[in-house]
Amino acid sequence: MESVSGGIPGAQSIARAAHLLRLVTAGGADGAALHDLARDAGLSRSTAHRLLTALRAEGLVDRDADSTRWMPGPELFLMGSVAAARYDVTGLARDIVRSLAVKTEESAFFSVRRADETVCLLREEGAFPIRSFVLSEGVRFPLGVASAGLAILAFLPDHDVDAYLERHPDLGSAWGGSHGERPLRTRLAETKERGYAINPGLIVEGSWGIGAAVFDRAGRPEWALSLTGVEFRFGPDRMAQLGRTLLAHAHELSARIANARR
Repeated sequence: MESVSGGIPGAQSIARAAHLLRLVTAGGADGAALHDLARDAGLSRSTAHRLLTALRAEGLVDRDADSTRWMPGPELFLMGSVAAARYDVTGLARDIVRSLAVKTEESAFFSVRRADETVCLLREEGAFPIRSFVLSEGVRFPLGVASAGLAILAFLPDHDVDAYLERHPDLGSAWGGSHGERPLRTRLAETKERGYAINPGLIVEGSWGIGAAVFDRAGRPEWALSLTGVEFRFGPDRMAQLGRTLLAHAHELSARIANARR
C-alpha cells in the first residue's frame, strides 16, 4: 500500500493502525494472532499490541477471550453499513457471481479495487468437487498478482500502470520472478488483447484462475469477476469457453452498475 505522507502529524501512527485494521479483517471469522499481525505489519509485538488495544477501546477491533485472537469490532459493522450505501455493489453482483459458478462449475468471485490492491467481496462455490482455496471473502492481493487484479491493472491508463509499478518495485521478490516488471507487462498486454486475465498457477502451483474487469459508468476498471480451479480444468479449449462466459457476465455486471448509478 502507498504510505501516508510523513509531513502530517500523527500520520505514521494512523497508517500503522489502518494497516493493522486491514490485517485483522483479512483474518476473517477466525481472526488473527498477535504475532502474525505484528510480523505482517512489520511492527514489534509491543507496538502492535498497543495499537490494537487503542483500536479495541474504540470498538474497531475485538479480542476473543478464549483464543486471544483479534477480530473485527462492532464499530466496523456500523461504519460499513453506512459506507455500503455509497460503495457497496455486492447486491448487484450476487446473482451474477452465482450464475457464473453454476454455468462453469468452478468457484466464482467478485473483487473490488482498493487503492493498489484487490479485495474479494463475494465467493460462490461451483459444483466441481475439487476446488481451489486461494481466494475467499476479505482476502487481498496486490494489483497484477491474482487474475482479478491483473485484469483490473491491464485496463488502467498506461500512466497509472507505470506509476503503480514504480511504487511497487518489489513485486517480483515478494511474489516470484514471474511478477517482475518485464513478465508482468507482457501478461498485461496479453490480457488487453485477449480481454481477460489468466493466472497459470503463479500463486499456488496447480491452482489456475481467470479474471475479467468490471467497469464503472466512466469506463474505469473498479471491480473484477474471476474463476479459480485446478489446472486440468483450464485446458486451452475449455479456457476459451470459460473466457467467453466470464466476459459476458462481466459485461452484464458493468451495464447493471452503470444503470444503477445514473
